[in-house]
Amino acid sequence: MCLIAFAIDCHPLYRLVLAANRDEYRRRPTVPAGFWTDAPHVLAGRDHQAGGTWIGVTTAGKFAAVTNYRDARQQVADPPSRGLLVADYLRDPCMTTSELRQHLLQNADRYDGFNLLYGTVTDIHYFTNRGGSSGAVQPGIHGLSNHLLDTDWPKSVVARERLTQILRQPEPSAAELIKAMADQTSYEDSMLPETGIGLDRERFLSPIFINGDTYGTRSTTVILARHNGTIEFIEQGYDTPHSPVQQFSIRINP
Repeated sequence: MCLIAFAIDCHPLYRLVLAANRDEYRRRPTVPAGFWTDAPHVLAGRDHQAGGTWIGVTTAGKFAAVTNYRDARQQVADPPSRGLLVADYLRDPCMTTSELRQHLLQNADRYDGFNLLYGTVTDIHYFTNRGGSSGAVQPGIHGLSNHLLDTDWPKSVVARERLTQILRQPEPSAAELIKAMADQTSYEDSMLPETGIGLDRERFLSPIFINGDTYGTRSTTVILARHNGTIEFIEQGYDTPHSPVQQFSIRINP
């Protein structure tokens, strides 16, 4: 997952409105969103290579999502998959946010750089192992890419602005959110971050939607969590020209 725009308590109908793009190598085997056979309460896509996931929810309303923190100058030798942080938290119905935070404090250095959103659709927390402040995420409109939460990278700023516009509507639609996350516009060199990967690569990774032959945006996920306890989970895949939209509805069962 490489770009998440989300709003907490910014619409009269919704506690959480979220749109997220997963950017990944196209050769990495992936299972589309669905309920897991080995953990039927988990709704998420799945990285078939390492067994983790990039974003998901549960029938009890738990939520988690991860993005990489991009810094080629700070790498860990043979790290575990960051997607397992999301998968393990969602799989364990008894793990609390406090218990996960304690695990992260003790083990985060084992992983390459990451940002983790976790908790429930009504109580989201943030953790990074790259020096940023962690804790409960406050109400408002937020953006998370491959740096710290609410870092003003161009695509994060634009994604937040588009989410803000959509939230002015009486009923935000998943189709509009997916369209907002499909922008392939690149940005001027002077606006790009410097993360140790070279200018050409920074340019390639700068759009909201990355369209490369071997690496790019492979899916968009939308989560709409209403105040009445229902969650709409929508995934638009892009691995094939006519990838179907996966759409699920959950009534939270605590």
